[in-house]
Amino acid sequence: MGRQLHVGEVLRSAQNRDPAITVIDGYPNIHHVTASDYLAQIQLSKGINPIAKVKTPSGPRRPATLIRSSPWKAGSAETPWHDVFDLDNGHISYFGDHRVDHTVPVGSTQGNALLLEAFAEHGAPTAERRAQAVPLLVFAAVSRNKTPKGYVEFCGVGVIEGLEQIEQKANGRLFPNYRYDLAVLDLSPEDDQLDWAWIEARGNPRLRADEALARAPRAWREWVEHGHAALPRARRQTNHAAPSVTTPRHASGGDRQLPSLFPAPRSSHDTAPALPGPAESSQQMTAGVLMDRLESLKVHQNNGRPSRHKPLAILWAVSRITNGQPRLAPWRQFRDEVGGLLAEFGLPASSTTPEYPFWHLRTSGLWELNGLPPEHSAKPHAATFDRFNPQAGLTEQAANLLSDPFVGTQAIATLRETYLADVDQHDLMERLGLAGYESASGVPDDIEDPEGESGPAARRTATLSRIVRDNELAVRVKQLHDDRCQVCDLQLPTRFGTYSEAAHIRGLGRPHHGPDKLSNLLVLCPNHHVQFDALAIYIDTNSTVRTTTDDNLIGELRQHPAHHINEAHLRYHRALCGRDHR
Repeated sequence: MGRQLHVGEVLRSAQNRDPAITVIDGYPNIHHVTASDYLAQIQLSKGINPIAKVKTPSGPRRPATLIRSSPWKAGSAETPWHDVFDLDNGHISYFGDHRVDHTVPVGSTQGNALLLEAFAEHGAPTAERRAQAVPLLVFAAVSRNKTPKGYVEFCGVGVIEGLEQIEQKANGRLFPNYRYDLAVLDLSPEDDQLDWAWIEARGNPRLRADEALARAPRAWREWVEHGHAALPRARRQTNHAAPSVTTPRHASGGDRQLPSLFPAPRSSHDTAPALPGPAESSQQMTAGVLMDRLESLKVHQNNGRPSRHKPLAILWAVSRITNGQPRLAPWRQFRDEVGGLLAEFGLPASSTTPEYPFWHLRTSGLWELNGLPPEHSAKPHAATFDRFNPQAGLTEQAANLLSDPFVGTQAIATLRETYLADVDQHDLMERLGLAGYESASGVPDDIEDPEGESGPAARRTATLSRIVRDNELAVRVKQLHDDRCQVCDLQLPTRFGTYSEAAHIRGLGRPHHGPDKLSNLLVLCPNHHVQFDALAIYIDTNSTVRTTTDDNLIGELRQHPAHHINEAHLRYHRALCGRDHR
């Protein structure tokens, strides 16, 4: 009883699980630290490791769930995701355990099922229910003694403040998974220590929830009392200069240096060293940081109007990521392709100078340039680029984030709305291979090019999200709502009955690849269906329907208790509309 886990401490998790051994290979034995009179021996063999529930006077209670991130596997077929640990700002982005080879529904794998259960507990509306909620104890796998396995660093206690169903890619195949946003709690009042006696108390079948809560850290107790509203106060915050590195306070042994808790991206096989940007920031890249940098590009003014050089070049680079192309491109390809975009979509009086964004985007914190000899990097010109043909493109961190379909959608909407709202959107998106982002329905896989058809005007079947692959699902959702639009309540009469349309929130077509499920459907009248598909209206976080252009209120989305709508799909649609406020 009473042993401590220290934030930043590295512990040995060896095959020898004898709790009587205090130190193994120079590091504290985690099974000694967590030895208990009530609990079974902890497991860290998987990414998500629950401690079994116990029956208590307050009801069933799980003492804790231990989460382990394995950076050395990140990007592999086994673990094709990159968990992000931003401990200095109290945030962890953690991916569930669904993999490309799984055939079961996305939420039914053991790890995802556990975290979905924890998410429901952490969102409980009362303090009594939150007192029973499971704490998440987070560890990061680290290398010690020249061994990549068997050592973990304790990172703190987390609660799930949000989740999103996403799509990932492995071995060229898309598959669904969940991404969980964890708030890491502040343990500084406890000197960055977690008393294992708290976890034991939670596992004591004789103790009520309030009795176990008395042993909890102060931040956990504050969160239990006030819920997520307390997180701005209860979240871990530090003043370290480099947020991607934490220093162990109590690690023993000779090998004391900790690697970054942000898993390092895999090598891009670039042969030339990267040329750092003059304003490069040490801030760890997150989706929020990425969007902030996109919104604050330093663009020069041309006759009082902001230049489109950098936004067009960045949008071109984003399109390469979303279309599965390499993130870095040689200068000559950039010159021809971005130069063509500048000639067609740049300001009328603006010069076509692709060398400007190719070089100056380095100040954005999103751009990388390599292959240019140092002696020629002071004030390079187009002729210098022509001679050496260096490569440039988005940084690997930015590209990794943008490979997530949701983040890519956010980025495209941000660039279009912030810098390119007055260009011919259809032509621009067609040129960049981003036509699917013009509507919520996307581009159907079976659409055919009608060019070359003879006779009367060419015919093309309009395949919007109205085409529902599961007709029974469409019939069911329409019956639930009695053929009434969920936006305006219109029930459109026909000669033989009534009419409404089933609209997918996240379209089935490319690049959205939404699921054909009840939770991804709305019942709309034809007018609001067209507006929803054309991104003219969106549904905010309060289920209010608004216009995209000016956020004016249209009405409240009518809901049905038997028709659960997945908030992740609504958020994806908001991102398409440029209305996912971070």
